[in-house]
Amino acid sequence: MRELAGEQTSGLAPALLWEEWRGGPAVHCFLCAHHCRVDPGERGVCGVRENRGGSLFTLVYECAVSASADPIEKKPLYHFLPGTRSLSVATMGCNFSCSFCQNADISQKPRETGEIWGAILPAEDVAEKAVDMGCRSVAYTYTEPTIYFEYALECARAVAEKGLKNVFVTNGYMTREALDTIGGDLHAANVDLKSFSDQFYREYVGARLKPVLDSIRRLVARGVWVEVTTLLIPGINDGQEEMRRIGRFIASVGRHIPWHVSRFSPGYKMAGIPPTPVRTVERALEIGREEGLEYVYAGNVPGHSSESTFCPSCGFTLVARRGYVVDAVQLDQGRCPGCGRIPELVIEEEGGCS
Repeated sequence: MRELAGEQTSGLAPALLWEEWRGGPAVHCFLCAHHCRVDPGERGVCGVRENRGGSLFTLVYECAVSASADPIEKKPLYHFLPGTRSLSVATMGCNFSCSFCQNADISQKPRETGEIWGAILPAEDVAEKAVDMGCRSVAYTYTEPTIYFEYALECARAVAEKGLKNVFVTNGYMTREALDTIGGDLHAANVDLKSFSDQFYREYVGARLKPVLDSIRRLVARGVWVEVTTLLIPGINDGQEEMRRIGRFIASVGRHIPWHVSRFSPGYKMAGIPPTPVRTVERALEIGREEGLEYVYAGNVPGHSSESTFCPSCGFTLVARRGYVVDAVQLDQGRCPGCGRIPELVIEEEGGCS
């Protein structure tokens, strides 16, 4: 991630998806599943939406802390436009308080200290930058895109007008109303399914499990390309039965949904926990296959044999990868050259995607 230089000079704009709370002056924010009641002068759980005089405002509109090009595989998205680049955009703030956050310096400061900073980057400039940098998509990532929804929405519309795609890398805590609002301008999402335990979500994340499961189902039902990531933390969420429940849930939504099982690295409030053993990650992949998932990948394990995408029917290498580098996408008129199956891949072709 490359953070943008510069100080915040704006960022204040009217918020979407709120209403007066029983006549005001408190407001009810229904952007995410926290459904915050925000009193005058206070902020929501995210730390970047504030009640000013009985109206809700976002504090991070067009206030970017990152705008850099990454391989789409880094999101991680392995089946959506493989081998292309995505412009990664973020603001400060998050509606989760994960003890293991990898980007706590930008996600947690508004919650912990009230601090908000960034550089003004209008939505039209985001779209132009994506085109100029040869990106085929824009990814709203690093922090939670739902909490800067007004900005992400404007960017998504500008990006779609350029013929590019929009990607959310998300904790999955958005409401149905948020998804209704962005509509067809959201094309893909990687959703963090951090655990299959509501207690885990309450204790380590400051949220609940069910809204995340609901969002995964809704995204898939809307035709958004979905991939799921789970970070395995030793001794906390790496039990085999929990992995089985996650795999079973994903398969119940769609056996074709890719599951990325990532290795934990110590940091933030969990600096004392050791890295996940590679064998634990590999066992989770085995469990995913046993539960019917057709595509499973190891994350944060460089050189692992699961990096490439193989045809579930015949084992042919459909997408050859080395880390985030795609060496080849091997299809014969959209079909597996080995057996003729049409694989679950969104591939860029001349004139668009299929």
